Amino acid sequence: MKQFIVDNMLIKKCSLSDVEELAQLNKLLIKDEKSDNTMNIEELKARMHGFLENDYAAYFFMEENKIIGYALVRHTSNPMYLRQFYIDRNFRRQGKGRAALKVLLKELKTDKIDIEVLSWNEAAIKFWESCGFIERSRYMRLEK
Repeated sequence: MKQFIVDNMLIKKCSLSDVEELAQLNKLLIKDEKSDNTMNIEELKARMHGFLENDYAAYFFMEENKIIGYALVRHTSNPMYLRQFYIDRNFRRQGKGRAALKVLLKELKTDKIDIEVLSWNEAAIKFWESCGFIERSRYMRLEK
């Protein structure tokens, strides 16, 4: 696992050996954002494995040797696409999310990145807007 330290937060690039931990964190993200994704841990592991074998890279955010979150980024998009971003509940509202985003952008050597946020996740929308993100489109779905 490659390691980078920026602004007192450690960012580690994940490998396929981290798929179990990433799937567990992804399950927490799904729960916290009240997503309709019903995948179990084994399905999330398989999906994460597929992401990492193709166009994505994952990163752990760490403090004092403890994983406090992660990000999943598609590097082949222009701009890059931040598909998943998660900070553990115990570390929120302390500036950790903002710090993690900062070290991620430094690691990626970019100041431009796209995200999607579930429309009902008001806390996430407020967070991203406070970081300077602006709405550019609306993703919609028809379900009958």
